[in-house]
Order: sequence, then C-alpha cells, then structure tokens
Amino acid sequence: MSLLSTPFGFGSTAAEVAAGVDLSGRRAVVTGASSGLGVETARALALTGADVTLAVRNTEAGERVAKDITATTGNAAVRVARLELGDPASVAAFAASWDGPLHILVNNAGVMASPEEYTAQGWELQFATNHLGHFALATALHGALAADGSARIVSVSSSGHQLSPVVFDDVNFAFRAYDPWLAYGQSKTANVLFAVEATRRWAGDGITANALMPGAILTNLQRHTDGLGSGRTSPDLFKTVEQGAATSALLAVSPLLEGVGGRYFADCAETPTIDRRGDAPPLLGVARYALDPGGARRLWTLSETLLADAAS
Repeated sequence: MSLLSTPFGFGSTAAEVAAGVDLSGRRAVVTGASSGLGVETARALALTGADVTLAVRNTEAGERVAKDITATTGNAAVRVARLELGDPASVAAFAASWDGPLHILVNNAGVMASPEEYTAQGWELQFATNHLGHFALATALHGALAADGSARIVSVSSSGHQLSPVVFDDVNFAFRAYDPWLAYGQSKTANVLFAVEATRRWAGDGITANALMPGAILTNLQRHTDGLGSGRTSPDLFKTVEQGAATSALLAVSPLLEGVGGRYFADCAETPTIDRRGDAPPLLGVARYALDPGGARRLWTLSETLLADAAS
C-alpha cells in the first residue's frame, strides 16, 4: 500500500488546508483549544462553517479564544466546555452533556516531559492526560461519532513516540525510575496505537482515526522543557503555530482522507514506517511498534481495565 500524499506540505497552514471545505451543519470538538495548536486547529474548523466546541481546562481562557475565532472567521458557532482529561469524572460529565452527532473529535491536548506526578487514580500524569483521558472521551462519545455516519478522530501524537513503546507491564513507572521523556514517548506511542485500534473497531460505524506529528513548534507544551528545541532541533525545522496545526486540519477536514484510518502523518502526508531512530529524516517516520495491531488491541484492553478499576 503506497503512502498517502497531498498537495500540502511542511509550510502549509491550517487555513490553507481548510480552504474550500464546507462543513456547515457538522460539529467538532477540539481538546486543549485554549492555546497553541488547539486554537489554530479550532480556527481552521470554524472556517469550514462547522460548529466547534473548545474543550478546555480553563474556560475563561477558552471564552477569550472563542471570541477571537468568531471575530476572525465570522463563525458564531464556537462554544466552550470544561474538560479535565486527568479526571475521569470530568470526562464523563463532558460526554454526558453532549447531545446529537459528532463529526470530528480532535484529541489535541497534552503535556510534555512533566515532572513525576500521578493522578488520584495512581496513573502517571502524561499517560493519563495524553492517552487515557482521550481514550475515555472517545469511547464515551462513540455513540455520537457513530450517529454522524462518517466521523473522524484526530490523535495528536509526536515524533517523541520514537523515545519509547508502551511498556505494558509498567505504564505507571512502579518498577523503573521515572524519566519524563520516556513517559512522554510512551504516551505519544499510545496516541498512535489508539488510532489503529479505533479504526479497526469502529470503521463499521463510519468512524476513522489517524495520528500525526504536528512538527516542531514552540507553544505552552514546552513549559517543562526549558524551551525544548533550541539546542536539539535545527532552526529550519521549526514551524509557526498556523503551520503546526495544518496536519491536524488535514486529517479532520480534507476529502483526501475520506475513509482513511489507522495511519500516521507528518507535514501533511503519511510518513514511512521505521525500525530504528535515524531511519527517516528528523521529526519524520513512525516506529513500527506504534502501528502494531497486536499492541493496539492490548492497549485498548489495558485502557478499558484501568478505567473500569478506577470507576469501581
């Protein structure tokens, strides 16, 4: 199967990708849409005429963003709802309040290389926020996604997934020393595996899911990393926030992605599968373990078990 390419690339912006797409009457949710990539992804969706919900921790910041998006796009159907991905009760409340079909779910929110921290359930924070919270959200909204008939899930991963597979026997670092980058890498691998298994399970409902690497962009995500990138990533590989949101927008709205799922994209194109770091240019390539169907099924089962145990 050949890799999917598009007319867009490294320098494309989210607005350019969304231009000419009409999603009037359709509904979208973007998590973490009060800053950074989430804002520009939501703005691109608003440009298509979609009804966009900003799912955010800080609703005051979300309201400011919503007003700005409406002012710049002319779309008044931009709403704000509270969502704390690390809190299962918050995820459940958000899903319970949703009424009607959902066309696009962009799992964008995340934390990167944070200090060692655990949720009330004992889950490592990055795995809990980046993966488990989004898993709980997507599964709780499955009925709404299925009701749409051709829904899409966008899972924002990272080339950081190449730092670690999911360590199934110790996702919460109970037996190994905590390393913020290994924890981040594991959570980003989980984002890709989720897209693989969600597509396998839900394609019959018209739901597809894809994962992506947005690129190197300086946003609030790097607040724990002392400006990650200045000494590790070549300056010519950095993107603006508008460029960084382009691949998310592509997976969410482009007709070229109709019926396509379980894949990993970067720079607005499907990126090659690799067996070791360095087999692809910097920031590109997807580790084979991140697309492994067996690993994807195992992660789904583990995630269901962890959430069920927390609810009992």
